[in-house]
Amino acid sequence: MAASHVLTWDIRESKGYETSWVTLGEDRLDARGRAVGTAPEPYWISYELDTGPGFVTRALRVGVESAAGTRALDLRRDEDGAWTVDGRLRPELAGALDCDLGLCPLTNSMPVLRHGLHAGPGGAAFLMAWVSVPDLTVHPSRQTYTHLRRTGRGGLVRFTSGGFRRDLEFDAAGLVLDYPDLAHRMEV
Repeated sequence: MAASHVLTWDIRESKGYETSWVTLGEDRLDARGRAVGTAPEPYWISYELDTGPGFVTRALRVGVESAAGTRALDLRRDEDGAWTVDGRLRPELAGALDCDLGLCPLTNSMPVLRHGLHAGPGGAAFLMAWVSVPDLTVHPSRQTYTHLRRTGRGGLVRFTSGGFRRDLEFDAAGLVLDYPDLAHRMEV
């Protein structure tokens, strides 16, 4: 049975906020969200995320508005694992299962949920389709997630990408509570 969550994060890095309406099932996560930020420039963003079985991304649709104008992104992964960005094939993303929307803590949940890393030992390396915000450019990104320990609220998971490293706290459902220096979930 799917559970619905409404989550709000204080996004420190963008000096803004994000709210997501999330439907979390046994092996699927779907969400729609909105965020506002003032860094690196003032912007607001809306997104819709659809995953299939195993929390694998099917589609991420994003719209951004800033002083520079409006931009949109339609990122899709088909059943054969091919990614398209606004209808154009992106072969350098082949092998990626997940998107990672910049400044959005929610998208860190899919690989953690798939491997149960918030709940117990393990670790895995991933190729992600990383989306830069607010410009909406898409880049391949190598990332590693490693379970560190259980906490009173869920689990602590180490996230690394290149020389970047943070220990993320997840709740018992596998959703981000705290992403040091980036975001902290607000209790509503």
